[in-house]
Amino acid sequence: MMRPSARKNDQMRPVSMETGVNKWAEGSCLIKIGGTQVLCTASIELNQPLWKRLQNKTGGWVTAEYSMLPRANGTRKTRDAMMRDHRNAEISRLIGRAMRSVVDMEKLGRHTITIDCDVIQADGGTRCASITGGYVALVLAVRKLLDMGRVHENPIRDYVAAVSAGLWNGELILDLDFEEDCAAEMDSNFVVAGNGDFVEIQSTGEQHPFNRDQIEKLMDLARDGCQRLIQLQKQVLE
Repeated sequence: MMRPSARKNDQMRPVSMETGVNKWAEGSCLIKIGGTQVLCTASIELNQPLWKRLQNKTGGWVTAEYSMLPRANGTRKTRDAMMRDHRNAEISRLIGRAMRSVVDMEKLGRHTITIDCDVIQADGGTRCASITGGYVALVLAVRKLLDMGRVHENPIRDYVAAVSAGLWNGELILDLDFEEDCAAEMDSNFVVAGNGDFVEIQSTGEQHPFNRDQIEKLMDLARDGCQRLIQLQKQVLE
């Protein structure tokens, strides 16, 4: 069955990344994937987080915060509701884990980098777009630390990107948009490093259980999709 967007099963939506979109943040990236748009900023604190200081820990920290603007989707969400949104907290933790998986905290030194991902417009895959764009913002912030002489060796070990994949109308597809996501029989998000290894897999059988063959095929789809995203990250960061 043809996808609503007329894309092939392994075809992603158009992707663009624009850097330097925030004059104050040490790193920033506006990522657009189809109808999804996320503003990602990276902010540097020249100190460790309090919990590390209290525990006399060495090294730095990378964390993240995710939110959707009130009219990011079809129905306005109040700002009070946004503050209480457990989904935002879960996605924030996911983004933070993805970033930390490719950063050497000892080389980062006693610094904290916060990645803020604010969804301007949502059309599926917002957490994956946040990770992919957030990584670009992170790299730019680390370059600032290197330029300042605060860090003497690049702490970033590899690239990282994320993409969704799932089972829709009996077919395995890559990069679900909102319409596909709403009707998916199986919905998955894959975080993949530049070397092709998986950082995290989130997968749910929305309508029925899935089997090992399906998840392995989705892993192959996702790895290929993330490699395409990483190639774009490399071009943007040149």
